[in-house]
Amino acid sequence: MNTNIEIVTNKAPEPVGAYPHARRVGDLLFLSGVGPRKPNTKKIPGVELDAEGNILSYDIITQTESVVENVKIILEASQLTLHDVVDVQVFLTNMKADFKNYNEVYAKHFTTVGATRTTIEVGSLPTPIAVEFKVIAAYKK
Repeated sequence: MNTNIEIVTNKAPEPVGAYPHARRVGDLLFLSGVGPRKPNTKKIPGVELDAEGNILSYDIITQTESVVENVKIILEASQLTLHDVVDVQVFLTNMKADFKNYNEVYAKHFTTVGATRTTIEVGSLPTPIAVEFKVIAAYKK
């Protein structure tokens, strides 16, 4: 069985660059960065933009919930669930303002998963979003 394969699904938001939603290598699945954009649209939940596309306001709770849903979609397309996740890297654009609320949403979905996690503040993300997840999951042997 070829276990070095790209995973692409039309049920998840289209990537904003030249990369797949995920890549399976052996028993590990590496998801590309997952943001909150809704599938089959450019709409970003919980974000209000001005005419030039600059962020006027955003809701980190809404965005984090949407990121988790997108992660679930990609995992499902790969025959996995959140319970197969082993590591999550989270990128926030405003740690001080957003960590508490993001962390509450994260805990709601990941407490029983037991994945390791790193949360990092970044200056910006490729689209007008405030949170992005980078996920690694494992297939059971």
